[in-house]
Amino acid sequence: KMKDGFIKVPAATPKIEVADPAYNTEEILKIIDETEKNGASILVFSELTISGYTCGDLFLQQPLLTECKNQLLRIVKATENKSMLVVVGCPIVIKQKLYNCAVVISDGSILGIVPKTHLPNYSEFYELRHFTSGEGLEEDLWFGEEFGYVNVAVNQLFKCKEIPELVVACEICEDLWVPNPPSVAHAFHGANLIVNLSASDEVVGKDSYRKSLVSAQSARLLCGYIYATAGEGESTQDVVYGGHNLIAENGSVLAESKRFANGVIYADLDIHRLDNERRRMTTCQFAPDLAPEGQ
Repeated sequence: KMKDGFIKVPAATPKIEVADPAYNTEEILKIIDETEKNGASILVFSELTISGYTCGDLFLQQPLLTECKNQLLRIVKATENKSMLVVVGCPIVIKQKLYNCAVVISDGSILGIVPKTHLPNYSEFYELRHFTSGEGLEEDLWFGEEFGYVNVAVNQLFKCKEIPELVVACEICEDLWVPNPPSVAHAFHGANLIVNLSASDEVVGKDSYRKSLVSAQSARLLCGYIYATAGEGESTQDVVYGGHNLIAENGSVLAESKRFANGVIYADLDIHRLDNERRRMTTCQFAPDLAPEGQ
């Protein structure tokens, strides 16, 4: 759904109940229906949306992981006949290891699963207690007869048949905060829209740093950047989440949510403008011709 080069993109923080995938999925489905009615093309949710980010050692419990997978497939089925891309967070088990993943969904199919590369394990974060880095992972995961095999890998680009100019890639929270984010490689291979599923907590001054980080990355990579983060309902005695969602384009923040109020923000990204900027800046040696013919 692109008109004159523009696509409508929401970033969503649903109301979450930690370790209650069925409840969370109901909230996710409400947002999918709402944003589709509003003409959205790409909908991005926060990190580990289906389970909640702050499950702690419940991530080690099989019943939670089984229910997350069941609810994920429910979301996939609910996207049938909807002309939008939905990116939702889910814990995924692969060969007895647990991965923090972004699941890319469209029209009743799972297009791909992108695992988180950089797992924070400092200060208030302890993701290595539960999760494994997706760096170097390349796996075809079986989802049954109805959905078939799904590719799991960090380096995936998602191309739209109806909008060939649009190339989407994913990274997850901490991936943006490291010196060499995965989005840099994604952009070099043609991605012009990066989506980030995050659970970035609130400490004094962090909101302004987060905003500048998202803005700067969209400027350096001449891309759109959709950043959706965890919000109220996920706070614990250790961390507080504010749902500080951001949508940026080539250095400009187009939309920013009010903190501590879960919900959805929208912006219109100008894909043609991004392509024009990449052509104009001759020092920008991105190579869309190298992009794989994926989804």
